[in-house]
Amino acid sequence: MVYQTHVYVHDPHHGSYGDEAAEALGIDAARVHKTLLAKVDDKWLVVAVVPVTGKLNLKALAKAAGGKKAAMAEQAEAERSTGYVVGGISPLGQRKPLPTFIDDQARAHATVYVSGGKRGFEIELSPADLAAATEARLAPLSV
Repeated sequence: MVYQTHVYVHDPHHGSYGDEAAEALGIDAARVHKTLLAKVDDKWLVVAVVPVTGKLNLKALAKAAGGKKAAMAEQAEAERSTGYVVGGISPLGQRKPLPTFIDDQARAHATVYVSGGKRGFEIELSPADLAAATEARLAPLSV
């Protein structure tokens, strides 16, 4: 796996972690992906990795995960499960591996950026390497 790390000074007053990363690193925001946790059918947690320029379609995530409905996980549950704080949740190296789904729009880019586990730290890698490292499936997840 080939990857590159990028560090920037996090501004706690910025309104969007993903937009802040794109601005600080001088890259197209469509290449920056946020890591979100959702609960499928009120039973199990899953990870969704979607561009910061889009919005997670919970119905599409539930379908990709083999469920009927999905709802965003509570912040405390997401942090407890992953070991990361919101705004720094990485799809990589989570405390407890969870089923992971990457928005198929990631394929449009040679590399994408995901959080490296803390605010102000991004990892750049190919969508294929991200999928391999997280054992993720690509699916249409965002609107």
